[in-house]
Amino acid sequence: MAPRDEAGQATVMIVGFAAVLAMLVATVVDASAAYLQRQGLDTVADGAALRGADLGASGRETYAGGVPPERLQLTAAAARAAVGAYLVETGAHRRYPGLRYQVGLGDGRVSVRLDAPLDLPLTMPGSPERASIGAVGSAVVVADAPAPEPTTGSSIPPDAP
Repeated sequence: MAPRDEAGQATVMIVGFAAVLAMLVATVVDASAAYLQRQGLDTVADGAALRGADLGASGRETYAGGVPPERLQLTAAAARAAVGAYLVETGAHRRYPGLRYQVGLGDGRVSVRLDAPLDLPLTMPGSPERASIGAVGSAVVVADAPAPEPTTGSSIPPDAP
């Protein structure tokens, strides 16, 4: 029996491992990019919800009827306008092209959902061409009770020498 020629077998294995390593690197890079974009959207969603809750509760109803003892009443139109203005002021539409948002109100709470296309730095065969990522932020406005008036006077008992 003649010995078989095994020349070139290592090359096939090296090319295969290089392909697997390249796909692994692409996966890590894309996952990191998606995580960082989601963290950025979380921050923007939280800020937008806070702005919507704050400005959505300072409408005419508050001035005409006074501040209620618990939660301030939110106005849907004012909350949506405040969220939209916040996104423009912070440049969220420039930073996340294609950004879409939804504002929800319920039980004195403003919820903001942001969705944006995800631009992955590397693409792999079989991955979606257009991925999107989302974030949700919510906030509640609660009226603070007025602080008690400070008392004046000496804290030293009168019979102290």
